[in-house]
Amino acid sequence: MRLLDRLSTPWHVLAKEISAFGVVGVINLFVDVGLFNLLHFRLGLGPATSNILSAGVATTISYFANRHWSFSHRARTGLRREYSLFILINLLALGISSVVIAFTYYVVGATDPFALNVAKVVGIGIGTVFRFWAYKRYVFPPPRPRRRRSRPGRSAPATGRGRCCRRRC
Repeated sequence: MRLLDRLSTPWHVLAKEISAFGVVGVINLFVDVGLFNLLHFRLGLGPATSNILSAGVATTISYFANRHWSFSHRARTGLRREYSLFILINLLALGISSVVIAFTYYVVGATDPFALNVAKVVGIGIGTVFRFWAYKRYVFPPPRPRRRRSRPGRSAPATGRGRCCRRRC
């Protein structure tokens, strides 16, 4: 029996979520780092401003890719709610990334492109673990199990306690 056949459905779902999340993340890593480099090194914006703008663009792309691919099987709780939480979580992760970049630039004094790109990737890496957990927990919750309803005209089964219509209690 193959290993994948032995894995239960939750493991298949988790593997799908992680792999799709990873692909979306890699694509947006290139968007984020590429745009950061364009804004800072070509257009002359400051490192923090470049980081915020590049992360904002990558975040929007990431929301739609994760909603419609990585977590497509999860409950849909409304665009406004999901996107608001997604932005909030990404702002927290952006804070992580910005602290790493600011520390590298202002405290360590490393201002060359290599050092800032390493800081950018390290900040994104730390934020990625936080994002995956938070997306699953808050933004894209699992679907709620449906309650079984009794059909109209049928009575609920007797519980064995108290009085019932057939006096078997």
